[in-house]
Amino acid sequence: MTKILRKDLIKISSLIKEDEKVLDVGCGDGNLISYLSKNKNVDCRGIEITLSGVGSCLEKGLNVIQGDANFDLEDYPDNSFSTVILSQTIQAMIYPERVIENLIRIGNRAIISFPNFGYWKVRGEFLFSGRMPKNKILPYEWFNTPNIHLCSYKDFYDFCNLKKINIENFFSLNEEGDVISNYFLINLLTYQVIFCVSKK
Repeated sequence: MTKILRKDLIKISSLIKEDEKVLDVGCGDGNLISYLSKNKNVDCRGIEITLSGVGSCLEKGLNVIQGDANFDLEDYPDNSFSTVILSQTIQAMIYPERVIENLIRIGNRAIISFPNFGYWKVRGEFLFSGRMPKNKILPYEWFNTPNIHLCSYKDFYDFCNLKKINIENFFSLNEEGDVISNYFLINLLTYQVIFCVSKK
């Protein structure tokens, strides 16, 4: 039985059309691709680094392999998928630039979500406590965190412009996972962000 999806995954799933071919990179326990295959007839594949995640996916009957996105995306041919998803994982990549280049190479588009390090509570915690911020999606201590390349909404936006990556759309989510529309203070108010990007 598929668990209830996280709010950001619900938004991502709404961006996927029926009968697409999708690769979920860092698919975890496979809840998103399980949902998409059952509810939208999507041809879903997954790549996951942890054995526990792969095992959970295989128990659900999902087409998932163990692999490291930092290196193993190189093996996928160009334009293999209509959409490639990387959810809440880019900040843990060793080579995020290489990973993003591969995402838009092997997919017609990529959907990338990540926690916004420019969020006002994150800034405030660092400012007033003098310590690395912790919250629901950044729950680790500085010495054991897998998150090694944290960025803000503005950092990623600027990166796409620098690398001539097409931003098709983006969605700013608050802490409850609802889309916010105050673009004047977007970097300050966004808890997590979803970008839809493609090659220019």
